Amino acid sequence: MRNNCLFTLLFIIASLNSCAQNIVIKSHDTHIRYSGRVVMLDEAAEISWIASSIKINFNGTGAKATLKDEHGSDYFNVIVDGKVVSVLQPDSIQKEYTLVSGLPQGNHTLELFKRTEWAMGKTWFYQFSLDKNSTVLSPPTSQKRKIEFYGNSISCGYALEDTTGQDRGTAPFENGYLSYPSIIARHYDAELSNISRTGIGMLVSWFPMVMPDMYNRQDPTDGDLKWDFSKYTPNLVVINIFQNDVWITKLPDNDQFKAKFGTKAPTEDQIVKAYKDFVKNIRSKYPKAHIICTLGSMDAVKEGSPWPGYVQKAVTEIGDKNIFIHFFPYKNTPGHPSKKEQQAMADDLIAFIDQHIKW
Repeated sequence: MRNNCLFTLLFIIASLNSCAQNIVIKSHDTHIRYSGRVVMLDEAAEISWIASSIKINFNGTGAKATLKDEHGSDYFNVIVDGKVVSVLQPDSIQKEYTLVSGLPQGNHTLELFKRTEWAMGKTWFYQFSLDKNSTVLSPPTSQKRKIEFYGNSISCGYALEDTTGQDRGTAPFENGYLSYPSIIARHYDAELSNISRTGIGMLVSWFPMVMPDMYNRQDPTDGDLKWDFSKYTPNLVVINIFQNDVWITKLPDNDQFKAKFGTKAPTEDQIVKAYKDFVKNIRSKYPKAHIICTLGSMDAVKEGSPWPGYVQKAVTEIGDKNIFIHFFPYKNTPGHPSKKEQQAMADDLIAFIDQHIKW
């Protein structure tokens, strides 16, 4: 009789422990909502592009995530219920990280937001693990508005966190969450796709790839893995490129200048054609989207610069009433846009959007 009671007690304890196990949500679980061009592998979601995010809704008090980074150089914002609570730097070894703990029991939204660009590396997300006595809820709903940005370091938030004036662009100082594309997306409660990379240009970059090579990739490091544009249809596209072309087209000894142009810089007609061809490619992907062709706020828009004129000429030749032109004011300070200057860019473009675009 005593043995039977003991067996029953052990069975009850085991059952209670089983019910109290952490809940694991694997990378392919439909309760997870991804934003950005994510590559789904067998065991993980591969995150490369800046501003990509992983979201989940749950009822509970805390959550963990299992991650691995390519170089240990990427940074993610941990966002709980719409507020950034911490910054996570995943290791190059697969590990489980506590994202949040000690929350009041109840419904919460958790998001991992990649604040560094793909030049810093890829990150592999394997799973969430919710604390005991938690439940996973329906996935976050898709926003009605969608925006896509094509840009360079300015759109990445390069050196945004460097308050020393050194304009350092290494991973700890980049913050795509506070860049103007992200600020604008949050303002409109819009889903964001940010196809940007530091140093990239339209005709020439500080490295071999140019925007027409990169814009249609799912994995930015793999030219054979193309993005399916039907998976994400933005209402609004913003193009802010040419800042790097401004410099490199004046450097005939630069290796990329030589590779792209030989010994002679591109003519105005060649520059305009390259820009026009790219915009027309974007239009072919998104026939109904509003497109804003912009430039700035660095010296591409400095007084006397011919580059705004190239954009103006290209757009005029296209002749599409849903393609708009708006240039950011020249910031006239050293280095890349600061946090304050990124906010000013966002405010400036928001005002333009509110005045000219119905969406």
